Amino acid sequence: MSTVFNFTFVPWFRSVAPYIHMHRGKTFVVGIAGEAIAAGKLQNLAQDLALIQSMGVKIVLVHGFRPQVNDQLLAKGHEPKYSHGIRITDEVALDCAQEAAGQLRYEIEAAFSQGLPNTPMAGSTVRVISGNFLTARPVGIVDGVDFKHSGLVRKVDVAGITQTLDMGAMVLLSPFGFSPTGEAFNLSMEEVATSVAIEMQADKLIFLTEIPGLRINPEAPESEDNPIDTELPLATAEKWLNELPAALLPTDHAFYLQHCVKACKEGVERSHILPFAVDGALLLEIYVHDGIGTMVIDEKLEELREATSDDVGGILQLIEPFENDGTLVKRDRTEIERDVDHYTIIEHDGVIFACAALYPYPEAKTAEMAALTVSPQSQGQGDGEKILKRIEQRARAMGLQSIFVLTTRTMHWFIKRGFVPTDPDWLPEGRKRKYNWDRRSQVLMKKLS
Repeated sequence: MSTVFNFTFVPWFRSVAPYIHMHRGKTFVVGIAGEAIAAGKLQNLAQDLALIQSMGVKIVLVHGFRPQVNDQLLAKGHEPKYSHGIRITDEVALDCAQEAAGQLRYEIEAAFSQGLPNTPMAGSTVRVISGNFLTARPVGIVDGVDFKHSGLVRKVDVAGITQTLDMGAMVLLSPFGFSPTGEAFNLSMEEVATSVAIEMQADKLIFLTEIPGLRINPEAPESEDNPIDTELPLATAEKWLNELPAALLPTDHAFYLQHCVKACKEGVERSHILPFAVDGALLLEIYVHDGIGTMVIDEKLEELREATSDDVGGILQLIEPFENDGTLVKRDRTEIERDVDHYTIIEHDGVIFACAALYPYPEAKTAEMAALTVSPQSQGQGDGEKILKRIEQRARAMGLQSIFVLTTRTMHWFIKRGFVPTDPDWLPEGRKRKYNWDRRSQVLMKKLS
């Protein structure tokens, strides 16, 4: 094994490990558009889903079949019919939907059964279990249009799905449901995945779609490396949707976003829109810091605010492991209590997940950002950037022209976010006197525009 490989693999694996820990035991609902399967992406998607499940994630997989049903209809000489963005399912369309669902379920189960050597599926045993987990109701007549056998989710068998997941199996759902009288209804993948995610209170709802993500947040910085909004606040997404006409087609950017917004409003913490055209999109979104698609997040779940004396214990608990391993300089409780008003924190359900302190040097028009810490449980979710942005806002409000940090281990993170290395002699006199030459911390400075 080459030395170069060692130096690339080890840091990469260490960077992925926090996300593996974070997601273990969580429940993800993954909706795969029928177009992804038609495009030949099933085999790679199955391999990636098997990998994700092997790392402790519980997966409910919902497949779409829109193009497959359309192909069946056209083969029988029938044109697909839609209204209000919903298929009108007559008897012929219902037969085509049942046939397509059966075929796709067979193909998906076969894909998860191929433990091929020299592939990510080698040695894996993925049990895929389908069942009558959905009860449906008819769409009925809307604006004079009879949708016939098209339906909506009436009820999700949460207990049955949970029990199946706890057995270590992956749950596979077709966009099909039955009424209590046994009548079959054609559903949409997007509505099924959203309903299941809400009823299960899943940790993530993920759509693998035809679109690469969304760019709608005017406040987010745009670059060639980031042409989409990788993180979209729920309030921004909802406002944008309200200004648009109804999204009727999957190619409409709002089509998937409306389902993400609904899920987030009803308790699903994070919803994602990913491009199936990118190989490994699921892995990139779940296990890489910046992700690859658009994530909608309900920011009310997190509170970004300045700290109070009641937060001292939580701050100490957060920073202690990083002080013990030498990442941070040790601070005692008395010092944090004295300086608590300098701290900004992110709190979630009463637990502090991130913090940083701002120490101004007004005479030099600068300030130090110290003790920037993000819990391993939430690394990769953008909390560091949120804290940094708030610290910069506080510094600007004080009329300061720059901020600086001293670090021994995380300089690349800061450089990526606009900081530049500078000589310790640049430091304000008050900070220079306290500089620990033995620690040899790197000094990084960022000008505030």
